[in-house]
Amino acid sequence: MAIKEIVTHPSAYLRKKSAPVKKRYLGVQECQDFIDDMIDTMIKHDGIGLAAPQVAKNLNIIVALDGKNPLVFINPKLYRFSWGKVEVEEGCLSIPGVWGKVNRHRAVSVVALDRKGKRIRMRAKGMLAVILQHEVDHINGVLFIDKAKNIQEPLKM
Repeated sequence: MAIKEIVTHPSAYLRKKSAPVKKRYLGVQECQDFIDDMIDTMIKHDGIGLAAPQVAKNLNIIVALDGKNPLVFINPKLYRFSWGKVEVEEGCLSIPGVWGKVNRHRAVSVVALDRKGKRIRMRAKGMLAVILQHEVDHINGVLFIDKAKNIQEPLKM
């Protein structure tokens, strides 16, 4: 599969709300190849999550690593947010070298389609919950720097 170029801030792609994916599009080889490309791109860049806008596609598709297992979520919707939050230091492949502390829910539930169009529901906790919140923000045009405090940028030489 092909490694895609990562779109970087301040590209307008990162600020657009993505479009829902029609279920019939999941049966098209082009879509399946794109999902594979997203997974390969995420892994190649040592990422733990990636949203379609980060590779210049305005679609509601995110991929995430749960340990070493890649997960695919089409048209993801988060619900049942935990009361408890955790402050995590986040970075982003689209904003290289920048880090900041973001408050995220410790657990979330997600409903989505898998890559075959089957409806899935799951409860995510810990790091996977953080990844899902970060990537769903991406498909809504929100970046972690919009929510972060104590942003650290790379040293300029």
